[in-house]
Amino acid sequence: INGRYAALHRRWPNIWIAYSDDLLHWDEEDMAVLLTPRADNDWDFKSIGGNGVPIETEQGWLTFYHGYNADRVYHLGVCLLDLDDPTKVISRPRSSIFWPEELWEIRGDVPNVVFSNANLVVDGTVYVYYGGGDHVIGLATCSLDDLLEYVLD
Repeated sequence: INGRYAALHRRWPNIWIAYSDDLLHWDEEDMAVLLTPRADNDWDFKSIGGNGVPIETEQGWLTFYHGYNADRVYHLGVCLLDLDDPTKVISRPRSSIFWPEELWEIRGDVPNVVFSNANLVVDGTVYVYYGGGDHVIGLATCSLDDLLEYVLD
């Protein structure tokens, strides 16, 4: 982005963005809080963390993240960041897009957990690979156009 490398990372309870010129040096002055938990929201008010690589679209960087509530039920959300300045959040819907529903997501090494570690787009379909119950790997899919429509609505 603007000739520099960028990475999202987590420093509890927020999601941070960091920049580097060479992928070796990530200086503190090149880091900033990107997203914070929302105290007035029901699913991402305790803690949040990044999920997978942001997807570059004409509208901005489509970015998945997870959050959890007081009951420690994890949800997956999505936001849209500005292409040239990702610290500018274009849209961050209040509702989550995904949460534990299947038995293998509700039970597991850590119950009620879904979080994504990878995503990709193939022929207009978004493939989201996610952990369920901290025990298994699942795959969820959706249309990129539908997801962008949702996040921009």
